[in-house]
Amino acid sequence: MGDPPRAGLSVAEQRRRLSLSGVRGHVAKGRHFTNQALQDWGWDGTETSEDVLLLVSELLTNASLHAGGCIELALTAGEVLRIEVFDGTTTPPRPNPSPQRGIPGGHGLYVVGRISDRWGTRIHEHGKAVWAEVEASRLVSGRPTGR
Repeated sequence: MGDPPRAGLSVAEQRRRLSLSGVRGHVAKGRHFTNQALQDWGWDGTETSEDVLLLVSELLTNASLHAGGCIELALTAGEVLRIEVFDGTTTPPRPNPSPQRGIPGGHGLYVVGRISDRWGTRIHEHGKAVWAEVEASRLVSGRPTGR
């Protein structure tokens, strides 16, 4: 049958969800899930797709460390790729006001802010979703990783 067509910018809005409640190794599972979606949508193999995997890692790690764990990872593809990480608290994330250079920790939301086009928080009845968006045009035109 051959490979599925490369979707590029023509990806009609699609949504994929991964339940992570009680899952061990949720960051690795989330990255794998996201990488597979990027491949399916024709958005893999660029520096921007690597940035997306970093965004997923940061959002999942923050939910684990600061919000009692991850409930779900959702990816929505269209004109933008929207990454949402759901947790069980309504406390909004706040960037560390004074992260220390050269010391791990406290930099995650700065990374999210630098590599996403937009990010924010949405409260829902069971907690919140922290989301980040990357324009689809960046995923299509991003520099190849050389793999």
